[in-house]
Amino acid sequence: MSTMKIADHNPGRKLFSSKIAATVVWTITVLWTVPTLGLFVSSFRTGKDIYATGWWTAFFHPNFTLRNYQHVLFGGSGESLSNGILPYFMNSLVITIPAVIFPVVIATMAAYSLAWVKFRGSDFLFFFIFALQIVPLQMSLVPLLQLFTGGAHIGSFAIFPKLGIAGHFAGIWLPHTMFALPLAIYLLHNFIASLPRDLMEAAYVDGANHFKVFRQIVLPLSIPAIAAFAIFQFLWVWNDLLIALTFASGTEEIAPINAKLASLVGQYGSSWETITAGAFVTIIVPLIVFFSLQRYFVRGLLAGSVK
Repeated sequence: MSTMKIADHNPGRKLFSSKIAATVVWTITVLWTVPTLGLFVSSFRTGKDIYATGWWTAFFHPNFTLRNYQHVLFGGSGESLSNGILPYFMNSLVITIPAVIFPVVIATMAAYSLAWVKFRGSDFLFFFIFALQIVPLQMSLVPLLQLFTGGAHIGSFAIFPKLGIAGHFAGIWLPHTMFALPLAIYLLHNFIASLPRDLMEAAYVDGANHFKVFRQIVLPLSIPAIAAFAIFQFLWVWNDLLIALTFASGTEEIAPINAKLASLVGQYGSSWETITAGAFVTIIVPLIVFFSLQRYFVRGLLAGSVK
């Protein structure tokens, strides 16, 4: 027994394992970063250089230009980019910011209610909401679009009215909010349910109602979990193309930046220098969001998982 304990606490073995783990992590990081580096370098090269040589040759024969970004942002590189992608960039912000705020607000209140306001069927309701995650997103898009545009009827009786929001920003916000709520409620519920019971009961004894407890205790303590989900939701909505194309109904005025970049890829993959610059523009905002909230990321995901 003593021999086994000595072997388990061997510092040399732990150091060797740490070096292997560090090597594996650095290897994966480098392999994951290489394509992004190639995209970044190609965005500063001319189309002639991109078609003639690989991106790594730019380090030995540098020939960089900023015209790709000028064409992408302000237009002037053919008919498809006559106005640039700045309007579509703003459309993505208009789509993404509300589509993150709405599910966060609703899910936070729902998670608190399911965790601390016990009522008949609350546990069943929580498991039912969690089970909604198994519904395939792709299978629900067309029925949901038909519901928005035509409503639901039994004979002449309208069960659900025609909303007429397809082709508007609200028609994109609502599906993103609906699809995000099951995961959001699940993550936030686990975090909020793990808050100290003594703290909550002390607030109730002092006369605080549920709204005051939610606003002054639960919200400040739940910032890590809210930030963790906000990162997930922001990245999902910002990179989404399927929902935006389905519920925008071909309306150019509300098309996101990803839809514009997809239209730049012609049948034969022309203007790669423009596509690489545009793709890197779309990466900048998610990187800013992630690095701004990364200190909450791991803490928010793990806090409620080990209750």
